[in-house]
Amino acid sequence: MGGRRRNGGYAQTMTREQVDSLLGEDWLRQLVADIRNGHDERKGELPFICPHYAAFRNNHRSQADIVAESFTFMTCVDVDDLALVDKAVGRAMALNQDEYSDWQGQVLRIAYSARRKVHLYIRIPKGMTIAEAQQAFCREVEVPYDESCTTPERMIYVTGRDEEVYRSPQWLEPLTQEEIAERREAYLMRGLDVDGRKLGGELPRKNVTLSRDNNIPAADERLRFIFNACMKECELEPEVLVVEGARHEAVKSILSVGAAQLMTKEEFLSVLSEMMPRNWQDKNIQQLVTDFYQKYRDPSQRMTQFQRRVFARSRRLQEKGQMGPMSPIGPMSPMGQEGAEAPGNPVGLAALFASKLPPELPPQLPRLVKAATQSTPKRYKATVAQAIFPPLATYPKQLSFVYIDNKVRELRINCLIVAGTGSGKDSCTQEPLAHIIADMKVRDDENRERLKKYNDEYNSKAGNKQKPPRPADLVIQTIKSDITRAALVQRMGDAQQAPLYVKMNELEQWDKVEGASGRSNQFTTMKLCDDEGNDFGADRASTLSVMGSGSLHLNWNANTTTAKALRYFRYVVTDGPISRLSLATIPEEEIGADIAVFGNYDEAYDEALKPYIDNLKKATGVIDCQQARRMARRLKEECAEFAQLSQDRVFDNLTHRALVAAFRKACLLYAANGMKWEKAIEGFCRWSLYYDLYLKMSLWGDQIRHANNEMPTSKRGPQNLLELLPDVFTLDEARRVRLQQGLSAENTKKMVNNWKSRDYVTQISDISFQKCDKYKR
Repeated sequence: MGGRRRNGGYAQTMTREQVDSLLGEDWLRQLVADIRNGHDERKGELPFICPHYAAFRNNHRSQADIVAESFTFMTCVDVDDLALVDKAVGRAMALNQDEYSDWQGQVLRIAYSARRKVHLYIRIPKGMTIAEAQQAFCREVEVPYDESCTTPERMIYVTGRDEEVYRSPQWLEPLTQEEIAERREAYLMRGLDVDGRKLGGELPRKNVTLSRDNNIPAADERLRFIFNACMKECELEPEVLVVEGARHEAVKSILSVGAAQLMTKEEFLSVLSEMMPRNWQDKNIQQLVTDFYQKYRDPSQRMTQFQRRVFARSRRLQEKGQMGPMSPIGPMSPMGQEGAEAPGNPVGLAALFASKLPPELPPQLPRLVKAATQSTPKRYKATVAQAIFPPLATYPKQLSFVYIDNKVRELRINCLIVAGTGSGKDSCTQEPLAHIIADMKVRDDENRERLKKYNDEYNSKAGNKQKPPRPADLVIQTIKSDITRAALVQRMGDAQQAPLYVKMNELEQWDKVEGASGRSNQFTTMKLCDDEGNDFGADRASTLSVMGSGSLHLNWNANTTTAKALRYFRYVVTDGPISRLSLATIPEEEIGADIAVFGNYDEAYDEALKPYIDNLKKATGVIDCQQARRMARRLKEECAEFAQLSQDRVFDNLTHRALVAAFRKACLLYAANGMKWEKAIEGFCRWSLYYDLYLKMSLWGDQIRHANNEMPTSKRGPQNLLELLPDVFTLDEARRVRLQQGLSAENTKKMVNNWKSRDYVTQISDISFQKCDKYKR
């Protein structure tokens, strides 16, 4: 981005926060006012954005210095005719909201220019070039196509936030690595480069002068990771790069296994300059690198399994904050992960499941969670933080979010509190839950009164008299815990596709809803509540009986003791209901402990919750929250890594639906913020996931293992098997560890091979292995 009074040839990258701060500056607002008051000569003082690329070599805004990998897949339509501005804005807004339009959700920002014209920033459709996207969009908004706006190094003067007509939540939000990979592949399939230009250089590339201080960028953690991974694949040690007579072949080997496919020539040289500082500029090394990239680097070449794995992990380094991923106008500040506070690594997870207590809440909470727990004593905060989501998720109507499997997930949420008798399960959540559903309950009580009057009038009419019609719009979302299946079908029909909510003081009240108890209770309704698109209803022969069907969406809170929970689900531990639960607990207090003191649940408490509830009431539609999806992918990878290391199938199976529950909570918090992400959401949802898994493994881990294989075990939770082995170990030692943990011996070699493929261990001989540094004792 070009700053104030900068040369137009200079364009530096900026973070999203810096750009947002810049757009709110008073001097920018005053500068725009001066230009509109006749000081047109000051236009050159405006900052500008380069919409097509996030970075240029040496911050030099020119076609020759474009960094192709920083292509933003965004462009900007400049409407220069004042007479067409209003029309263009109206058409663009309509297209952005039209579900039948190819441009739905693709308008990123609309802002008036300093001369009261308009700039329309749009996402480039997959496979289209800059020019093709501009032409197609201009046809749709019925404005002339300006060819000068499509040059790759194009700049657009920006005005402040006061001039914005519209800003999408995706404005300045980087695409996911999966989305970028798909878009690059779409270009390659057309014979284009990764940024949509002709392969071979539609634009002249500047010859790189091999000077460390000028054109070779500084190496970062991602590049070092790729280089080291390629060295390991070649079975080389760093020392070989400084050995006379060996370094030439070593560099060739590193390039051959994938470095040339995963790094640009300049990036490779940046790492090489660190690894062999005295020799990287030798003529023969430079010639080797140049020749290799010219002859063998092919962006359209299919990646090997090794290259795909290294690429994915190198991108995760970016997302985890070791370096900032590029936003459309600069390096984005990493999304907070609360890594030091949450057990998002194998060592942390092993310690978590070995602990006698569940993980504590992270210190930084999302604003809604903080508001809802403000009057809760510390010992109950985690319990309430889990319990508030079912009633909150009942406010939005027909709201769903795109999950990492590309299917939609509605806000179907429950919370079961499992703790000892007299622990305060109900008393700590009673007030928060009552205040959350207060608005809903007022409307429901009015409709219950209308329904009662109707029933009284209906029953007072003789059989030969005309019966009154049933009132319309009898939406009652808060149902009673003693509801029957027939009444539940009726409430579901009345709700007009809005969710229902029930709070049960005791979990056994589910028997009433299910219509069964004991061994015959298969918890069919409980499982349906968690599944999108379920079919629930009743067919009756009588004209007076309730008939209807549809998708049951019932959010619920319930309490129970540990002993009752174990008895209640003892016949169905492997049949699905347990994995669908979202658990909470209250740690046992010392005998004679002081009574916890609650804060006030008053008008101030309600006012703190109101803006979030209002946002949830308005939220609807199918939303693609990229931040929530990225979070879910990271959590999935963390769970998968620990499942591999622990070889615990029970843990692996329980993670799948627990991940969906954490994703749903993230999406609810996003919607409650008015479709805005906040840094604390990911740290909280990571805690919620592992808190839930800890409780499930503690309560049912052994029961599920017994049900699956009838093998005795005394473990409460999974263990990292790698931690039980010495730093250098044999297959026999790994086999013994498996047997000690109640696992079969036959899969030992497969397990160790998996560890090797994931870079947990390296192979020394046919039967011996060594832990990678990360896992050494």
